[in-house]
Amino acid sequence: MKNFREKKIKIGNLQIDFPFFLAPMAGVTDYAYRVIAKEFGAGVVYSEFVSAHGIIRENEKTLNMIKFSEFERPIGIQIFGDTPEVMESAARLVFEKFNPDLIDINYGCPVPKVTKKGAGSAALKDLCLMEDISEAVVKAVPSIPVTVKMRAGWNLNNIVSTQAGINLEKVGIKAITLHPRTTVQMYKGSANWELIKELKENVTIPVIGNGDIKNIEDIEKMFSMTKCDGIMIGRAALGNPWFFAQIKKFLNDQDYDKISLEERLDICLKHLDLLVQTHGEKIGANNMKKHFSWYFKGFEEASSFRKKFVLANNYSEMKDILSKF
Repeated sequence: MKNFREKKIKIGNLQIDFPFFLAPMAGVTDYAYRVIAKEFGAGVVYSEFVSAHGIIRENEKTLNMIKFSEFERPIGIQIFGDTPEVMESAARLVFEKFNPDLIDINYGCPVPKVTKKGAGSAALKDLCLMEDISEAVVKAVPSIPVTVKMRAGWNLNNIVSTQAGINLEKVGIKAITLHPRTTVQMYKGSANWELIKELKENVTIPVIGNGDIKNIEDIEKMFSMTKCDGIMIGRAALGNPWFFAQIKKFLNDQDYDKISLEERLDICLKHLDLLVQTHGEKIGANNMKKHFSWYFKGFEEASSFRKKFVLANNYSEMKDILSKF
């Protein structure tokens, strides 16, 4: 296992010494959560996926989703859209206004409100369009790497990830993250890691595995089975940002303890404070409710506290509940 313990990867001109990525997740990976994940050692973090149409209209809410601090570097901004022209303009604007370390194209979102417009994983139904969009973005931002996060295909009868990967490398994409489920599967069933292995065998750029990583043992299995270059962690990081610190200790042959209830409470309070600072008291406190459920999932009496938290009307009530947990 020594080979993956010493993994370092290069994405374009970007050197990554700890190839464990926090997945872009809508409604989750905002500034507050990215900062916490970075403090626990995440190698690369991403923004929530951002609409290319909103970017080129310079919609204030959209642009606020892209803002980040220097502490968060290396950071990727993930964008989605349906035409090469819109995506090219959006990528250029993101680079000029924010200068992220990389731009990632979303070809993975399976949600109907995104796919029915031809964006997200709908691109998997038209590899020529996917290629055109990717090439346009690459040309728009020549000084930073452009990467892709995609699914395996639209359905089990149309698995296209390997061919798509070959095409994407040809037009200048510098790394591919593959979540080997189909659009139709959404988040059900199992991720087919064999497809990550197949993609890795057919491209020379870094391949980042994603899907069904729940613990340290899964990380070992994915590296061993697929020979991927890095791993992106999504749902396993919900309410669990210290997972990155545990991975790092594991790779260094150090013991890693389960995080205590007191530590969870401290992180939860910090998260709440960051959300309120970023979004204001009303929106920040409301956004924290789902995170609270994730942080304390499985703890005795957590359900009763979760109900109190959901019913809390403001920031001070939430802090009071946390103090009594």
